[in-house]
Amino acid sequence: MAREYPIERYRNIGVMAHIDAGKTTTTERILYYTGAIHKMGDVDAGNTTTDFMEQERKRGITITSAAISAFWERKEKKYRINIIDTPGHVDFTIEVERCLRVLDGAVAVFDAVSGVEPQSETVWRQADKYHVPRICFINKMDRIGADFEASVHSIRERLGGNACPIQLPMGSEDKYTGAIDLLRMKALYFEENEETSNEKVLEIPEEYAQAALAARLKLLEQVAEVDDGLMLKFLEGDGSDISEEEICAALRKGCIELKLFPVLCGSSLKHRGVQPLIDAIVDYLPSPADIPPVKGKVPKTQAEVERETCDDAPFSALVFKIMSDSFGPLAFVRVYSGTLKAGSIAYNASKGKRERAGRLAQMRADKREELEMCLAGDICAIVGLKNVTTGDTLCVEGQPILLEKIDFPEPVIDLALEPKSQEDQEKLGVALQKLSLEDPSFRVRTDEETGQTIVAGMGELHLEIVVDRLLREYKVQANVGEPQVAYRETVTQPAEGEGKYIRQSGNKGLYGHVLLRIEPGATGEGLKFESRLEGEEIPLEFIPAIERGVVEATSSGVLAGYPLVDVRVALVGGSFDEKDSEEIAFKIAASMAFREACNKAMPVLLEPVMKCEVLTPEAFMGEVIGDLSARRGKILAMSPRHGVQAIDAIVPLAQLFGYTTDLRSKTQGRASFSMRFDHYAALPENVANTLIVRLRGY
Repeated sequence: MAREYPIERYRNIGVMAHIDAGKTTTTERILYYTGAIHKMGDVDAGNTTTDFMEQERKRGITITSAAISAFWERKEKKYRINIIDTPGHVDFTIEVERCLRVLDGAVAVFDAVSGVEPQSETVWRQADKYHVPRICFINKMDRIGADFEASVHSIRERLGGNACPIQLPMGSEDKYTGAIDLLRMKALYFEENEETSNEKVLEIPEEYAQAALAARLKLLEQVAEVDDGLMLKFLEGDGSDISEEEICAALRKGCIELKLFPVLCGSSLKHRGVQPLIDAIVDYLPSPADIPPVKGKVPKTQAEVERETCDDAPFSALVFKIMSDSFGPLAFVRVYSGTLKAGSIAYNASKGKRERAGRLAQMRADKREELEMCLAGDICAIVGLKNVTTGDTLCVEGQPILLEKIDFPEPVIDLALEPKSQEDQEKLGVALQKLSLEDPSFRVRTDEETGQTIVAGMGELHLEIVVDRLLREYKVQANVGEPQVAYRETVTQPAEGEGKYIRQSGNKGLYGHVLLRIEPGATGEGLKFESRLEGEEIPLEFIPAIERGVVEATSSGVLAGYPLVDVRVALVGGSFDEKDSEEIAFKIAASMAFREACNKAMPVLLEPVMKCEVLTPEAFMGEVIGDLSARRGKILAMSPRHGVQAIDAIVPLAQLFGYTTDLRSKTQGRASFSMRFDHYAALPENVANTLIVRLRGY
């Protein structure tokens, strides 16, 4: 199958930002101007293309990422742009994480009034983690308080990004009329509510001439730093002999190498500045061919191997999202190399199983178009895969490769569900299985003491959406408990424990004897298990069973039954019986030894701590700071921002339930608040003791 578009003209991009910065509106305008849709939707009206879930349209927020393709002609060449619109709310940050893992570039959207906001920082760090080149779009230039310079400064200061403006706005707020293109040195005018793909290109007005020359000189200085030839040319003259093509090439080079982040401006709602943004996506963001070959490991040998981004290479793809569909689960994949035909066999290297790719589809948000084949660089969906989960690698069985998995954050909040009838119990099990398959940051477990189903997620809104979907989509009637903090347990000093499991029943018995040493691990390390046996005290075939016993024991801690984290466990001794030793005996003995060691190792309770930002008028500063301190918060910094005071603090999640309502009542509704998970920290002893007493019921 011949390519319709050369791989050099593919752009796989994501649109990312803080909530309400204008991601979905910007995406909608891009789709309209590229001809992907013929009528523009509106977030407030609930009819945008990429926000297709009922909950998204009802609330006016993006909950799940949506993929759609668009096509754009630039300098007589046609380009294919695969766009993923991502959520802005911190509770759905996993959607951004897994999309950035497979994208080649991103558009970071910023509110011209607020500049860099808390979730802007989160998604920027995620993009840094996966080395994703970005261009920046300062949106909402028509809003009261819009400040282009301050927004660019916040990108440099708060994100550490080398922001490189390639446009200069002409006016702001209600006087915003357009932008100056610093490469062409022309003025671009956008008429009010203009619904065409053409902007007026005129000479720069006299009042902006000096500012435009200064901004262009600064642009030349920045691009010259990433290109030696341009640097020489710049130093020898005044920059007037440097062509638009040379600047564009240097900008592209600097952007792909993450040394520069081109900045544009506009107002997506008023249709201003969107067409130059699409041009910038094509001009500066990389194609799959510009990205280094993807690296992975051979499953059995762990030898490192690379795959070139071309159709002739062996097939390899990463599953980055699962979506439930009436025809079965849809597996969204990014094809890194090779090709896959509909109906052919793919090898799941993560599970070691063969899978049939029944049908292939090009997604258009919630709609799809059938494909005969997917090619290197494509983002598409596969129908018919039975045993895939997010992060699995699909490849050719004879030439397997295991790509780097996606890391998922641990939930910080949970609540209990009780189905109202036996029929609801059955429907609940099916629904929760589908939801947890779709969303790896959503976890389900059963409380052994109460028999309740416990669901855990990244925040109150996350669980609220899950419960809403259970009622609306899956018709499950259930009693829903109050959200609770997802505490954890850990140990604070080394200790040893011994476990012996001996049972005799007739001629056959069970014997397992294990000595374990545990010690505190690094924050975020989880559980690390190793064997330090020097002799043959325990045969090698029983060691996996001992590890399984330890892993199971960590699911319920010794203080209050919360999962144990960040613990290193070493098998240091034990014994076996040639006649009676079996795996189950060593598994039980390991669990006993682990719990004994934990009791000796000074266990503590951990609580999730959130990074918070409160924006409040100065008149209420004292009351807001006092309230945060009363909630066991620690103030990190205070700074003025656009007429209000920004307070950065870290506060335990347990103290933030209902905080939004309290904050509004204390500030006459004039303050706003946002938070994101930061880390787990030990509970103060008095708080921990009270919690343990309450949980144990005495």
